[in-house]
Amino acid sequence: MQPIKKIESRTVVLVNKDIDTDQIIPARFLTTTQREGLGAHAFAEWRFDKNGELRSDFVLNTAAAADCKVLVAGDNFGCGSSREHAPWALLDFGIEAVISTSMADIFRSNALKNGLLPIVVDENTHQFLISHPGIDVTVDVAARELRFDAQVIEFELDDFSQYCLLNGVDELGYLLEQQASIEAWENERS
Repeated sequence: MQPIKKIESRTVVLVNKDIDTDQIIPARFLTTTQREGLGAHAFAEWRFDKNGELRSDFVLNTAAAADCKVLVAGDNFGCGSSREHAPWALLDFGIEAVISTSMADIFRSNALKNGLLPIVVDENTHQFLISHPGIDVTVDVAARELRFDAQVIEFELDDFSQYCLLNGVDELGYLLEQQASIEAWENERS
């Protein structure tokens, strides 16, 4: 994982509510344990027509969405099954943060464990972002702030997840960082 301190990007808006993990990455692409390459299949049912051609009318296929790292999505994002491939696909597609009014708990947990920042905002903030697609935002992980249009919105992020994001480590990486302390503790008790 790469450390995430700040994300500066335009937003791309996908207003659909109840976007589940099978819509994020369809089950037929879950044949791998590798993260790389899954972005090509993110939102495959919506991005491609039945002939495998990109749908020009789908928001993520537009020129305005190119290089956007922040996805603003409808309520209840990431519901459905607990597939870890969903945050992998979003990250490989280039999304680094998802903003919504609510997210499924398992998706949120999987996202944080894999370096994707889920941000839950209030309804007024969400409606502003939905109605201003492509707005420039700054996500400051250290300050736990979302900034746009002279507004500063604080978001919840637990200390452990914040540490992992800022340092580019997952849970195992964090434990490995503690190896000297663990060994010292074990040696004192043996």
